[in-house]
Amino acid sequence: MPIRLLLILGALSAFGPLAIDFYLPSFPALAQAFSTDVEHVQQSLAVYFIGLAFGQLIYGPLADRYGRRGPLLFGVTLFVLSSLACALAPSLDALIAARLAQALGGCAGMVVSRAVVRDLCEPRDAAKVFSQLMLVMGVAPILAPLAGGLLLQLFGWQSIFYSLTLFSALVGLALYRWLPETLPAGAERLPLRGSLGRYLGLFRDREFLTFALTGGLSISAMFAYVAGSPFVFIELYGVPAEHYGWLFGVNAAGFILSAQVNAWLMRFRGPGFWLRRLSALFLFCALLLLLFAAWRAPLWLLMLPLFLAMGCLGCILPNAAACAMARQGGQAGSASALMGSLQFAVAALASALVGVLHDGSALPMALVIAGCALLAALLAWYSGQVEAR
Repeated sequence: MPIRLLLILGALSAFGPLAIDFYLPSFPALAQAFSTDVEHVQQSLAVYFIGLAFGQLIYGPLADRYGRRGPLLFGVTLFVLSSLACALAPSLDALIAARLAQALGGCAGMVVSRAVVRDLCEPRDAAKVFSQLMLVMGVAPILAPLAGGLLLQLFGWQSIFYSLTLFSALVGLALYRWLPETLPAGAERLPLRGSLGRYLGLFRDREFLTFALTGGLSISAMFAYVAGSPFVFIELYGVPAEHYGWLFGVNAAGFILSAQVNAWLMRFRGPGFWLRRLSALFLFCALLLLLFAAWRAPLWLLMLPLFLAMGCLGCILPNAAACAMARQGGQAGSASALMGSLQFAVAALASALVGVLHDGSALPMALVIAGCALLAALLAWYSGQVEAR
């Protein structure tokens, strides 16, 4: 795949995660600005997950009916405008509403980029491309909290959303100029009125659903970490907000590195083989994290299983996506949308559960991560039984 196209797809895929990671260091500042607490500010994160979950269901059928470019351009435009609205929000309620609109715009790139990869690649090649996209996307978790902490310190929390506005506008321009329509000219344009039936059919597809939920539970563990880490790092362990990004970036670096290792592993065995084995390793790391959190271990010791767990996810997520999309060529947009919606619906519950279980320790974050890892490992094992039938 050409590097320019890969960069555009990576940037589009990064809209959702970037809009999360960039503003994480600002949670305490937002709580102070709106005279509330961090737990209420976390609602803006949970609402964003909900928008990502349900918005994707809209873009999937649109991409199968009208092609890839139109829905993408609409979504990027909405993301630009809602990012500006976040910067100008006069209250927490207004910020939450703007974050919902931001999610509805950002999820277009997440849905359609997967459909574009499916348009252009076979399953094993798709796993490699998804791993390469993780490299592009992975720069966001490393740089975003660092840049967010710096902008917060120098210019205030509004500057974070102004930066998102500028970034998304530039990506939209690149999309308009350089991303071609990838839905084949002779492909059947599926009518919108059959969208519900296609979604129901995908729900009955045991293989698709198993792989989609394996990826969904894995990404839920990641976002439980995203939701809980500002409190754990900044408030519990006393890490300065402007340094939070360094810790976050270490784990993101592990995610990026393992994704590139995953692309290399595709030379030897297919994505399903590695998915099952790395899900088991992910469960081991998550249980180790839970043990250290219950022990109230020092931060450096807590970081070790976190780093290894995030590294496992760099392999699990592209493999789960490639397996889920492998047989969905005629309805790639709808399959991508349903997969993303399932993933972020579970992620919304996981991130909200971290807040509900909040007890002033790292245990709630670790407990949710371990629970997601256990269910993902069971589903990954079950996927082998489904494939064998």
